[in-house]
Amino acid sequence: MIGISKLYCGTVEPSDALRYGRRSRDLPSHLLQFSLDKKPVVVWNVTRACNLKCVHCYARAVDHAREKELDHEQGISLIDDLAAYGSPVILFSGGEPLMRPDLVELAKYAVAKGMRAVISTNGTLISRDKARDLKQVGLSYVGVSLDGMEEVNDRFRGRKGAFEDAMAGIRNCQEAGLKVGLRFTINRMNMAEIPRIFDLLEEYQIPRVCFYHLVYAGRGSDLVEEDLDHGDTRRVVDLIMDRTRDLHDRGLAKEVLTVDNHADGPYVYLRMLKEDDARAEEILTLLRMNEGNSSGLGIGCVSWDGAVHADQFWRHYTFGNVLERPFSEIWSDTSDPLMKKLKEKKKHVKGRCARCRWLDICAGNFRVRAEAVTGDVWAPDPACYLTDEEIS
Repeated sequence: MIGISKLYCGTVEPSDALRYGRRSRDLPSHLLQFSLDKKPVVVWNVTRACNLKCVHCYARAVDHAREKELDHEQGISLIDDLAAYGSPVILFSGGEPLMRPDLVELAKYAVAKGMRAVISTNGTLISRDKARDLKQVGLSYVGVSLDGMEEVNDRFRGRKGAFEDAMAGIRNCQEAGLKVGLRFTINRMNMAEIPRIFDLLEEYQIPRVCFYHLVYAGRGSDLVEEDLDHGDTRRVVDLIMDRTRDLHDRGLAKEVLTVDNHADGPYVYLRMLKEDDARAEEILTLLRMNEGNSSGLGIGCVSWDGAVHADQFWRHYTFGNVLERPFSEIWSDTSDPLMKKLKEKKKHVKGRCARCRWLDICAGNFRVRAEAVTGDVWAPDPACYLTDEEIS
């Protein structure tokens, strides 16, 4: 996760992370990637059921639960273990997490155990009453997925009216006093929508947006040909930086992040060098604190059936199941060769990743993409758009 607003517009300085001690329990959400202890943020896919059918869904969600899911008591046991282990955040996802009847109760319990609880949702099921309930139990954040304005988003989501329903959910969150932001997955079919997403942030006073680079997992595996080429990726990142700066300069600062392509960090730094920005070296310090891709280390995933994955995109590889062993035990067990290597992935990447000058601040980028394209987990990430000159 690369904080464009933090890096490019100076909304976070290196001393901020030091001031907070860099312990995950003490850090505010926007500084979690700088923690020293790196206890994992855990994505729990509480259900595979979803009321939409998004073309890029990593979980290949279905219209109703067809597989055994962790029941309420098993979910409580999972939260107990995560809290005791020191995981700072639990992210309830799906499918569509609001399809699960006990979601509010699970979030309430996580908050009571000292964790920050957030949800990743399509937003269409957030009624006024649901928004108030989520606010009352102490939910920290609601991330609503939008992949463009009405026509494009509804095509992506597989249902006419999805955009309007999501916007209603956003307004309901705002009325309830819940922090709400947008999630946007970039690809050829919607890259032209990015300026309109920035307009939406301004018009509706939405404080945060995360732009996700496409990961080839789940139904997203069918969209490899729809991913941006390297030139388009550079243009998109430049556009995101330009629009973030414009908002910042007009006193409308928003939290803007890019996710799932750690080449963005060096790219921001190199652009700041070209612009002779005095903060460039401070940015390099922040990027070194970030340490790049954190799959299997600073982020983990528990599936609806209890299976533990390196992140939400690694569904083809399971390290164990929380119904058989606690997450904390599974996560700490490096007897699994892949788990061990993911915790020290910089030693194992190959090709241009292995000789890249940015390896310490990128950690080899996304292994799932490399495996999807080449069949080799440790091959270079094909989505890295930095030139040979930029990495040498």
